[in-house]
Amino acid sequence: MLASRDLGQGLRQTDLSVPGVYCGACITTIETALRRLRQVEQARVNLSSKRVAIVWREEIDGIRTNPADLARAILEAGYRTHLFASGQDASDAFRSQLIRAVALCGFASANIMLLSVSVWSGADAATRDMFHWVSALIAAPALIYGGRFFYQSAWNALKHGRTNMDVPIALAITLSYAVSLWETIHHGEHAWFDATVSLLFFLLIGRTLDHIMRDRARSAIAGLARLSPRGATIIGEDGAREYCPLGDVLPGMTIAIAAGDRVAVDAMVISGSSDLDMSIVNGESAPRRVDVGDLLQAGTLNLTGSLTARVTASAKDSFLSEVIGLMEAAEGGRARYRRIADRAASYYSPVVHLLAFVTFLGWGIFGGDWKQAMLIAIAVLIITCPCALGLAVPVVQVVAAGRLFRHGIMVKEGSAMERLAEIDTVLFDKTGTLTVGKPRLVETGDVKSATMAITAGLAAHSRHPLSKALYAAYAGILLVCDAVQEIPGSGVEALTAAGTYRLGNRRFACPQDTQPENGDARSEVVLSLDGRHLATFGFEDNPRPGAVQALRDLSARGLVQEIVSGDRAAAVKAMAQRLGITKWNADLSPKDKAGRCAALASEARKVLMVGDGINDAPALAAAHVSMAPATAADIGRQAADFVFVHDDLDAVPFAIETSCRAGRLIRQNFALAIGYNIIAVPIAIAGYATPMIAAIAMSTSSLIVVANALRLAGAADTVSKNETVMTGFVGEGAQAA
Repeated sequence: MLASRDLGQGLRQTDLSVPGVYCGACITTIETALRRLRQVEQARVNLSSKRVAIVWREEIDGIRTNPADLARAILEAGYRTHLFASGQDASDAFRSQLIRAVALCGFASANIMLLSVSVWSGADAATRDMFHWVSALIAAPALIYGGRFFYQSAWNALKHGRTNMDVPIALAITLSYAVSLWETIHHGEHAWFDATVSLLFFLLIGRTLDHIMRDRARSAIAGLARLSPRGATIIGEDGAREYCPLGDVLPGMTIAIAAGDRVAVDAMVISGSSDLDMSIVNGESAPRRVDVGDLLQAGTLNLTGSLTARVTASAKDSFLSEVIGLMEAAEGGRARYRRIADRAASYYSPVVHLLAFVTFLGWGIFGGDWKQAMLIAIAVLIITCPCALGLAVPVVQVVAAGRLFRHGIMVKEGSAMERLAEIDTVLFDKTGTLTVGKPRLVETGDVKSATMAITAGLAAHSRHPLSKALYAAYAGILLVCDAVQEIPGSGVEALTAAGTYRLGNRRFACPQDTQPENGDARSEVVLSLDGRHLATFGFEDNPRPGAVQALRDLSARGLVQEIVSGDRAAAVKAMAQRLGITKWNADLSPKDKAGRCAALASEARKVLMVGDGINDAPALAAAHVSMAPATAADIGRQAADFVFVHDDLDAVPFAIETSCRAGRLIRQNFALAIGYNIIAVPIAIAGYATPMIAAIAMSTSSLIVVANALRLAGAADTVSKNETVMTGFVGEGAQAA
C-alpha cells in the first residue's frame, strides 16, 4: 500500500516521484490521467522536483478506494513512478549521465569533423567513401548513448498514443543520420554525420545546462533539506542508547541531542538546558535559551548543553518538513500564467509536425531537391521546440520562492505570488501581527491568589498572545481546569462546580456589563464567574520591528491599509495612530473580519489579509491572498498563503515586491519565447537554418529564459540580518552534506 498522509475529513495525500517529467505536456498528461479517477480531489506536478502530490478520498460511495490505482494511472499514462523521497541523489546521478553523454558526443563530433576536412578539401571518391563510413561508425554509438534521453522519452510517448517535445527531436536526429547513411551507401558526395552528431551535442548541452540551472534555482530547497539529520539517538526505557534512522523516529520516543547536533524532529525538552540556534525558525542570529518544557523545532542547532527530549512529531510532520513542503509547493500552483503555458505546450506537437511536413512537401515539390527538403524539415522540427515556453513560468516561480525563503518567507504555491502582485488593499490584525505578540502584563489590580490560579488554568488552554502572557505570569500557581473551550475571537470558557468561568474580552466575559469603555489604550483581558466581573488585566505590546517603515513602503506602492482587530477601540486607535494608519476597526469577531474581506471583494478590491490568530483564520481564507507569521496558531498558518519566520514586518512589502518582479519576469519570458518562434520559424522554413544551427538556437532560447528568471535571484535589494542568517544556514547545510 502506498504511504500517505492524513489530511482529515476523509482525505489523504500521497507524494510520488515521476522521473520522466520535464515539460508542460508531461504535467498536463499526468494531471489529466489522475483527475479521471473518482477518488482524486487534486493532483499537482512539480516540474523541478519531479514530484506529484495527490489528494484523494479514502472512500467513494461507501467503498474503500485503493491507493495503488494512483500509481497505476500514472504508469498507464507512460511514466514510471515510485514513492517520493529526497530527489537530490537522483538529480546528481541524472546530471552525471547528461555530462557523460555531452562528453561522448563532443568527442565524436570533433573526430568526425576532422575526417570531414579531408572530404571538403577534395579527396578522391574512394577516400571520401571510406571517411564517410568511418564517420557513420563513430556517429552510431554517439547517437545510441547520447540520444537515448530523447529516444526513450519519444518512444514512451508514442506507445501511449501521444507526442511530446522529444518526438520531433528524436525524429530529426534519426532522419539526419538516415539521409547521411543513404548518401554513403550510394557513394554520394555529401553526408551530414558531422552535423548530426554536432546537433545532438548541442541539444545535450542545452538539456544539461537547463538541468543545472534548475538545480541552482532550487538550491535553497536543496540546502534546507540537507539540514535534516539522517537519524537520532533514541533512549530506551532501560536507558540504552541506539542510533535510529530518521524515518523510524516516532512520537513518544525519547531522544538525546548532544551539543553541536541538529534537532532531528519536533520534540519537547524533558531534561537539560542549552542554547539553541533558532535562526532557521525566527531569522535571529542570537541563540535562545531552552529549558525543560520548551518545544524544539526540527533543523535547529543545539549549541552548548546536552538535551533529552520527547518526540512530538515524526520527521514528515515536523517543522523542517513543513518548511520544505511549502517551498516545494511554490512551483506546483496552477496559476493563470502556468495554465496558459501548459495549454500552449499541449498544442505544440501536432502543429510542429504539420508545419514540418508542409515544409518538406513545399521544398520537395517546388524546389525539386528532396534531400534538401528533408534537411529543412529537420531544422523546422528542432527550432520550434517549446522548451522556452515550458520553462517560462515554473523557473520564475521557483527562483522567486527561493528569494522569499532567503528573506525568511515561505510561500505555499506559485499562484499565491500571482495573486499577491494584484492586491490594492492590506488588512492587518493588531495583536501578534502589527505587534510582536509578546504583551507585558502591566496592570492587575488587587487580584487574590485563587483568582490568579483560575486565570492561569484558563489561559493555559489558549494560544492567544494575551493568554500566553497571563499563563507565564501565573504559571507557578496554576489551577488545572477541565472542560475548557476556546471561542475564537472571544476567549476561553470553563464549566466548574462553582459556575462558568470566562476569560477574554469584556463583551464575552461580562455580556451584561453596561459600563462604558474607560478609554485606556492598553489591551485588556477580563475574568468573570457567571457573568460577574472578577478581575481585569491590562497589557502593553510594542509594534513589530520595521513596522513603521514597512507601512510607509506599502503606502508608497499606493496600497490602502486598514486594521481589523478584536481588541478594544481605545487600544486599536492608539496603535493605529502610533503606526500612521488612518483606517481601523475594533471589537471585530472572526465573522466580522471575514465579512470585511468579503465587503471589500464586492467592491472589486484585491485584499491581502495579514493575521496570526485562530480568530483570523476565516479572514485569511476569505481574502484574495493572505500572510501569517510563523508564531501564528496552527490553523492560521494553514489558512495563510505566505508564512514569514522572522519578527520584522518588512516581510510584507518584500513579498509584494518579489511577487511583482516575478510577474514581470514571467511576462518577459513569454515575450522572449514567443518572439523567438516568430523570428526563428520563418528562417527555418526559408531554408536559412541548418539542423545544427536550429539546435543551437533552440537551446539558446531555453537558456535565455532561465537566465532571465535567475535575474530575480540576483536582484539587488536591502538584505536584512534575517536574510543573511537564512542564506548562511543554507550554505552551511550544503557544506555539511
